[in-house]
Order: sequence, then structure tokens, then C-alpha cells
Amino acid sequence: DVVPETVQRTDLRELRPGDRVNLERALRPGDRLGGHFVQGHVDAVGTVRSIERAGAAYLLRVQAPPAVTDYLVEKGSVAIDGVSLTVVDVDAEGFSVALIPHTLATTTLGQRQPGDRVNLEADILGKYVARQLRLRTAARPPAEEPLLRLLQEEGYTS
Repeated sequence: DVVPETVQRTDLRELRPGDRVNLERALRPGDRLGGHFVQGHVDAVGTVRSIERAGAAYLLRVQAPPAVTDYLVEKGSVAIDGVSLTVVDVDAEGFSVALIPHTLATTTLGQRQPGDRVNLEADILGKYVARQLRLRTAARPPAEEPLLRLLQEEGYTS
């Protein structure tokens, strides 16, 4: 069973009975934190651009919308089809991650091909920081910021 929000934001409608999916258990209070702050939600759907061998690993490039890339940073976290990974780089079209043989063998990412659609989730910390910055900017007119007011008085800003 899925709710309309899930159908709208994910590629679940493309799945067929018997298709494999990745499921990670939720973090429990007191569990060791491995550094990836993702929740298992889907922010948007992206498309696999390429998969290239890079030494013993593979580099997976994903075309992604700003709803995801706006919150990604090099060495930050992203989830692809529910698998939490480290971002290698971010560009105007999307981002890339490195996949080790174990990840390819134990997740559905090993079956992905260029053109496949994938579910994406950006790091939750980036989303919270961006929201707080937007709220702060909207809540106070620029002249109320002491430093900005000083710069304006000195003629550095308009």
C-alpha cells in the first residue's frame, strides 16, 4: 500500500511484482551513527546518466533536479533507491557517487543501467539548514541585520 504522495514523488509505479527494492532499517536511539543523515524518504526521481569503472569501484552519475542537488555537497550524503552513499561531486546536471563491489552485489544498484529512473533523497541536515536560512531571511527585512545595515550606511550595498 502506498499513499498518493509516494506515487507522485517516486518511481514505485514502475515496479512490478517480484522486482527487488532496497530497505534499510531506521536508526534507533543509541545506535552507532555512520555519518549519513538520510531518513528513507524520497525527495525526487533522477535518471542514471552513466556507470563507469573507476579502479576497483564504479562511478555512478545521476541526473537530478534542484530539489536534490541544491542540498548536496562533495563528501556529503545522498540516498539512491534507499541506499545511503557519499557524494563524489555535484555539477549542473546532477551528481556522482562511488560504488564498491559489495554495494553493487547486495543492492539493486548493481542492476541499474543508463536511462533507469532512481529515487533520490538529499541529506536531511542540508534541508534543515536551507529552510532555516530561508525563514530567517523572510522573517527580517535586510535593514534589521546589524552588519547589513552598517554596510548599507557605508555605501557598500544598496
